[in-house]
Amino acid sequence: MQLVSVAALAENRVIGNDGGVPWPDLPEDVRQYRDRVAGSPVILGRRTFESMRGDLPGRRQIVVSRSVDAVDEPTAAVADGVDAAIELARELVGEGVSAGSADVGAGGSRSAADVAGETSPPDTAPADDAPDIADASVYVLGGGTIYELFQPHVDRMALSHVDGAYEGDTRFPAWDESEWRVADETDYEGFTLREWVRRADAA
Repeated sequence: MQLVSVAALAENRVIGNDGGVPWPDLPEDVRQYRDRVAGSPVILGRRTFESMRGDLPGRRQIVVSRSVDAVDEPTAAVADGVDAAIELARELVGEGVSAGSADVGAGGSRSAADVAGETSPPDTAPADDAPDIADASVYVLGGGTIYELFQPHVDRMALSHVDGAYEGDTRFPAWDESEWRVADETDYEGFTLREWVRRADAA
């Protein structure tokens, strides 16, 4: 399983201001982001989850929160911390524990069986067509505190580097570029999408 942070950030690492983004609309960024996460589990904080209620990203949502035990969405589950969220993500991509395992972690999180039920959603691809478990991606979608908590654990970052610097109250965590390499780069109008991969020899 690969943990991947997905974010759009300005040149000064600002990712948000007062609950929104401070730069003009970038429809190509929204489109590529939605396409990327559409068939995968995603991890996000409670406030980010609530802000997306009308159009939730991903196939399953893992909401990291210590203030609530459950959320009223059939595709979502609550995990009370990083370790519980990662283990639940492994369940959702078929790793680690059997379908009949008990609740993940301590207090407040639901198992994959609770989220998915006993059968897969009708639009789930057959097992023969499913990606290799080791290559399956789980996406970290923020907000700022969630990015920071998961940064030591992520294997890749898909970052939309927005042209210019902006005022904001939320920033993406700094990373040591010597521990990462840019595996792919695509230029769009207003931003550059870079696929960062953690180096195998990084500490």
